[in-house]
Amino acid sequence: MFERWRRWREQRTLARRPIPDALWAITLARYPFLTQRSEADLTALRELATLFLADKEFAGMQGLEVDDGMAVAIAAQACLPVLRLGLSCYDHFKGIVVHPDVVVARREVMDEDGIVHHYAEELAGEAMEGGPVMLSWRDVAGAGDSAAWVYNVVIHEFAHVLDMRDGASDGVPLLPTTAARERWLAVLEPEWDAFRAQVDSRRGTLLDPYGAEGPDEFFAVASEVFFVDPAALRADHPALYALLAGYYRQDPAAE
Repeated sequence: MFERWRRWREQRTLARRPIPDALWAITLARYPFLTQRSEADLTALRELATLFLADKEFAGMQGLEVDDGMAVAIAAQACLPVLRLGLSCYDHFKGIVVHPDVVVARREVMDEDGIVHHYAEELAGEAMEGGPVMLSWRDVAGAGDSAAWVYNVVIHEFAHVLDMRDGASDGVPLLPTTAARERWLAVLEPEWDAFRAQVDSRRGTLLDPYGAEGPDEFFAVASEVFFVDPAALRADHPALYALLAGYYRQDPAAE
């Protein structure tokens, strides 16, 4: 009964609140990496983005007003990772906070000697368990151009959202069984170790060196490349590409 009601509500939303044709065309033009998909995928992405917009609450900070174009730009990129997984993966949060630019966050960390260190960190985005997701509009708006260096803040932060579905931010998303988790780690851990060695030796890397910070960041930056330049990821990291293709149930390099 609930499933029938949910489908009815979604169909009503799609009929009453569709993304206008002109706005969708502008969004695809601004973010050409989205267009590297079949027409069927783009239709499904548009519908998913429509439902995402109906479900989430956007808030602009520092005087920023989130207009329809900005909301659709975020929704389209956020929905790309769950194109096959479904929007229910994002059910556990509502808020999306958009700042005009990067945010300076005050941090503190205790070292092994018990000394607390304070520092400032610039953030283009941040995903918190249970929400909200914070994004810098400057980085979102520039995602069409920054795809050239495989950077996408929306995909990065929403990969973190998926990572935290099992209650831990550890580079392992919610998987169906313990065996599946073990298979995941059997690929992710050696890939991450090899990547850290590359970064430590100052060799050039396809993935953002920030991924060396931890398995959670490695999963997020790998997800960015998977969706923005899948052919490059498949060529440089075939095992990692196959791992993500299996999880996301997508094979974008084959499009």
